[in-house]
Amino acid sequence: MLNTQPTLSSYDDFYEALLTAHQGLTTAQSHAMNARLVLLLANHIGDNAVLAQALQLARGQSASTESASMAGRAAITPVAPVHTDV
Repeated sequence: MLNTQPTLSSYDDFYEALLTAHQGLTTAQSHAMNARLVLLLANHIGDNAVLAQALQLARGQSASTESASMAGRAAITPVAPVHTDV
């Protein structure tokens, strides 16, 4: 089951590192880096059912395999990146 509960010790530090990793990249390079990051993390997770849930939630759809025990809990809401070429 996909864990959508907050687990990072410092969200701000990770977000800053993510933004820093994108600095100086074109939009195309930024998208390619995001794709590589997703594939690396998917490989780390290694469970197709969990990844399918993550894909559904990322698209804004409810995960059909989400259990009733998750109802009412605060979940992480993905935010689409906004790119500006400088």
